[in-house]
Amino acid sequence: MADSRTASLKLLPQMQKVVDIQSKIIYFLITIILAFALTYTLYEPQMNQAQLYVLFLLFLAVGLWVTEAIPPFAVGLLVFGFLIFAMNSYYSEVDPENVQSYYSEYVNSWSSSVIWLMLGGFFMAEAMRKTGLDKEVFKMSIAKFGRKPKFILLGIMLTTAIFSMIMSNTATAAMMIASVMPFINTLEEDAPFTKASLLGISGAASLGGMGTLIGSPPNAIAVEALNNHGVDVGFLEWMLVGFPLALVLTLLFWFLLTRKYIPRQREMQIELSSEESTVTDINYRFERIKKRVVLGVMGLTLLLWLTENVHGIPASVVSLLPIILLTMSGIINGDDVRQLPWDTLMLVAGGLALGLAIKETGLADIYVEKIQEFDLNFYALVLGFGFLTIVMSNIMSNTATATILIPVGIILTFENPVVLPIVIGLSASSALFLPISTPPNAIAYSTGKLEQKDFRLGGISMGLIAPVVITVFAFLIYALFV
Repeated sequence: MADSRTASLKLLPQMQKVVDIQSKIIYFLITIILAFALTYTLYEPQMNQAQLYVLFLLFLAVGLWVTEAIPPFAVGLLVFGFLIFAMNSYYSEVDPENVQSYYSEYVNSWSSSVIWLMLGGFFMAEAMRKTGLDKEVFKMSIAKFGRKPKFILLGIMLTTAIFSMIMSNTATAAMMIASVMPFINTLEEDAPFTKASLLGISGAASLGGMGTLIGSPPNAIAVEALNNHGVDVGFLEWMLVGFPLALVLTLLFWFLLTRKYIPRQREMQIELSSEESTVTDINYRFERIKKRVVLGVMGLTLLLWLTENVHGIPASVVSLLPIILLTMSGIINGDDVRQLPWDTLMLVAGGLALGLAIKETGLADIYVEKIQEFDLNFYALVLGFGFLTIVMSNIMSNTATATILIPVGIILTFENPVVLPIVIGLSASSALFLPISTPPNAIAYSTGKLEQKDFRLGGISMGLIAPVVITVFAFLIYALFV
């Protein structure tokens, strides 16, 4: 009996893998069927074959992103392959002499300014991680907030938010949680400060990503959509909207956490994790030099990003600076480059190509004409998309959510395509309801110190408040500067 039970336990993981594969195949087939059905339902007689291909691809990509029947980055690659094949098939008959010009722009989305901007951010984040500069800055900043629990929590959350504007949200959350866990482990099992700090880190990592173009992929997707519609938004212009919003929402979340988890309490001393140094004096000096190089490169890059209107060098070109200098100095090597999140770039590039196809094939114009027949309230529409973004981002990737909703939103708000992409891009970073909603939530949950119900406070409060605050602020900025 014992042997049969042991054999069954050994087979269980393999059986689970088979079930998972079968589920993904079923989801994939259902997605294809639904994509065909929706394309047939929304077909218009004036559509040409290229527009029909793009409409089908839109539904197929959305379905695959929602069901995750295949990895999200693979959907991005599928978009490229489908567009090249479909456009070549159609235009080789309609205009065979210029067929390549019809799909070359989709391939060129790999060299989009957004891709280079994000890549520059990835290089700087990896350099900070590799040199240990991220933890040093973290420890220095936390020391400035005193010993009261609520102010210690404020320091942790603000530091997390600032870091997530430069580093990836996932890396920031992992670093911050690793730094405070030694202290958390000294507290009682159900200490309120434990939950407050873990929830604060995961929430601030997501909310702080609103602050800059490189802070979160949805920001970059929104900017690229605006640029494609003739609205130039640079690094500084985005910060005028994103940075104050990131701070306001982070402070609001901190206030909610302190009200629930941190009553009036005596002072406490937080000890941050530290690693024993075993390096020689020469190696220590060499490490300090590398840290200074990283700081210098980051400072120069951020300065050039913020002063784009003065010197006229595009932010995407400035992004080459950390890529070149950090590799030339040997701080970033080939192994480090291979570990960068290239899958995120694949997903973003595929989404950019899909949005471009919707515009360039004229598919958007067909539905714009139909929408003009309805009297849609613009303000209610924008706010509705903000809430829809929150809901979708809680159950799927916020990058995929922005990729899906921004092209559709621009079609619906054809008279004013500026505000809605910004609202969608920012709202995508406010989904905090489930442990799976964001990677920072998943990392916090993996510590075993939180239950799924603990995420409801941030999920419900930010889900209700963030879209309203973001929409009002976006309209305000638009009225003042446009």
